[in-house]
Amino acid sequence: MREWWIHVGLICIPLVAVYLHIPPPQLSPALQKWHSAGEVFHFRGRKIFYRDSYGALGTSDVVILLHGFPTSSYDWNKIWDPLTQRFHRVIALDFLGFGFSDKPRPHRYSIFEQASVVEALVAHLGLNNQRVNVVSHDYGDTVALELLYRSDQNRTGHLTFNSLCLSNGGIFPETHYPRLLQTLLKDSSFLAPVLTRLTNYAIFQKGIGEVFGPYTQPTSAEFWDMWTGLRYNDGNLVLDSILQYINQRLKHRERWVGTLTSTFVPLHMIYGPLDPVNPHPQFIHLYQQLVLKSTVTILDDHISHYPQLEDPNGFLNAYFNFIHSF
Repeated sequence: MREWWIHVGLICIPLVAVYLHIPPPQLSPALQKWHSAGEVFHFRGRKIFYRDSYGALGTSDVVILLHGFPTSSYDWNKIWDPLTQRFHRVIALDFLGFGFSDKPRPHRYSIFEQASVVEALVAHLGLNNQRVNVVSHDYGDTVALELLYRSDQNRTGHLTFNSLCLSNGGIFPETHYPRLLQTLLKDSSFLAPVLTRLTNYAIFQKGIGEVFGPYTQPTSAEFWDMWTGLRYNDGNLVLDSILQYINQRLKHRERWVGTLTSTFVPLHMIYGPLDPVNPHPQFIHLYQQLVLKSTVTILDDHISHYPQLEDPNGFLNAYFNFIHSF
C-alpha cells in the first residue's frame, strides 16, 4: 500500500510542476527606473531591450556592455554613471531570453544568434563605422569572442573593435565548472521542463549567492531584482535552452579561443579570484599562458564571479587603467 502511494507521488509531483505557473514579481522602483530609461528594437521579429546613454563631451568613445547568465544588463548599474563620465555613449542590452527582452520558447538559443543581436543593435544605432570598446562578463565573454572572430575575419556587418575587456567568463571549457543545477538543466531533456518550473526564489538566491564572495553578497533587494529580471516574461522557462551555450563553448573552443590568442585588438581581463565557476589559479594561469598579448587585473582575494557588482570601484579602476594604456 505504501509503495503504491510512493509511485503516485512520483508521477504527480512532476505533473504538478510542469503545469505550475506562479505570476512574476512586480518590478522594484530601481528596476522600474532602469526599464523606463531603456528602449527596444526588433531583431527578427523579437523585441530586444537596450539602454543607450550619452555622457562625456569632447570624446567620441563608445562602450558596449555585454552581461552574463542568468541575469541582465542591470548587472552594470553600479558602474553605469562613472562610465558615462568617461565615454560619449554607454550602451547595454538584454540578450534574447534575458531581462526585459523577449524570451521565445521553444527556441534554439545560441551564442551565434546573440552576436548577431549585438551587431543588429550597433547597426540600429548607426555605429557600423564606429570603433567601439566592449566590456563583457560571463556569458557575454563568449558572445564577445564570437564578435571578435567576425571582426578579425572581416565578416559583413561586424563590429569594429577598439578594445575588449573580459571578466570571469568560462572561455576555457577545461577550467569551467558549472553549478549542479546548470548541468542538470543543460543535459537532462526529461528533468529540465520540471526543474525550470520548480525553480523558485529560494533556489535562485542560494545559487547566485554561491558565486558571490562571503563579504560581497547582494542585499535582499539586489537578490530580488535579479530574480525579477529572470522571471520577467517567464524567463525561468527558457533556462535549459539558453544553457546550451556551455556545450557550444566546448564544440567551438578552437574558433573562440583561437581568435582570442591571435587577435591584435587590445585585450584585458578583470578577474575575481574567489570565483568557483572559473577557479583560481587554474583559470587565470591558463589565460596568461595562452593569451600572451592581454593584460590582466586580479582583484582582491574576496572578490568572486561578479566583480562589477562586488567591487565596482576596483573594476572601474582596472578598466580605466586599461583604456588609458593604449
